[in-house]
Amino acid sequence: MLTLLHTSPVHVPVFDALGARHHPGLELRHLVHEDLLAKARSDGPAAMDSALGAVLTEAVADGATAVLCTCSTIGGAAQAHTARLGVPVLRVDRPMAAAAVAAAPERGTVRIAVVVALFSTLAPTTDLIREEAAAAGRRVDIRTVSAEGAWERFEDGDRDGYLDIVARTVDGITGADAVVLAQASMADAADRTGTVLPVLSSPAPGLRAAAAAAQGAERSAEDV
Repeated sequence: MLTLLHTSPVHVPVFDALGARHHPGLELRHLVHEDLLAKARSDGPAAMDSALGAVLTEAVADGATAVLCTCSTIGGAAQAHTARLGVPVLRVDRPMAAAAVAAAPERGTVRIAVVVALFSTLAPTTDLIREEAAAAGRRVDIRTVSAEGAWERFEDGDRDGYLDIVARTVDGITGADAVVLAQASMADAADRTGTVLPVLSSPAPGLRAAAAAAQGAERSAEDV
């Protein structure tokens, strides 16, 4: 069973739809803990690590063979619990970051524009891209672009307004090899853009990686 840890309930139908379309037969369980993001935003990711660890421990006790954290702000902190838990804990944005690093020819610097609506996502996302670039032996030039006013729309429940602001922000970007949508909630904005640049989002590739990890863990358990 793959357990998904969300910090907003808006992600549940998104990942359910992706699972049904691309991973039929994979059992998904959703946990929504908005308090984890609130704590991370107010006091920093380290402040909610104990609560995060308890949530992950309970998920494994309830049968998770892998956990996917869909929140970019706390994804790195969640992944750090992998060794302790003995099951893969993945962050949804890692495959997206790897794809961004590979978005330009092997020679030269990869120019990546990171669109953010929530400031707490900024450092975890850019750090992850640099980590993936180092692993690939690539140089990166990361530029961050704020989708001003978007998060307020998100918090007000105005999904269309949120996505429209993100899309307009993307359409204003030039001089990049790829655009990264830093938050999973931004994914549908890619369909509203008119840019010719590659626009990368995290839900589909993140779920694909997590599904493979969960299924691999299940096969390993059966072989024991």
